[in-house]
Amino acid sequence: MSDGIRVAALDDIPQGEGIAIDKAITGTADNIALLRDTDDIVYALDDTCTHETASLADGWVEDGYVECPLHSSKFCLKNGEVQGLPATRNVCPHRVVVRDAEVYLFPGETP
Repeated sequence: MSDGIRVAALDDIPQGEGIAIDKAITGTADNIALLRDTDDIVYALDDTCTHETASLADGWVEDGYVECPLHSSKFCLKNGEVQGLPATRNVCPHRVVVRDAEVYLFPGETP
């Protein structure tokens, strides 16, 4: 899997938003959220908030963070570290590469 898994076109992910990629495609324990920041960089994090079961792909993406839509926990897009309560556990980041406007995911690889 050295070339990664092609999971989306860049235009499939609106700027400042995210989409969820099913774990059946990624082979991971959780779905993976592809999150496109307002500067057009795409990040990948485990999709489920560590505070309660909510999809981070449904959250708000801005200035290097994603905010959970349920209780507003905040996570760093680069490394998945918690930046705002009520969550206290980080989410797992995954390496993602954009080539020719196509998004490739490397599940389990550190960015």
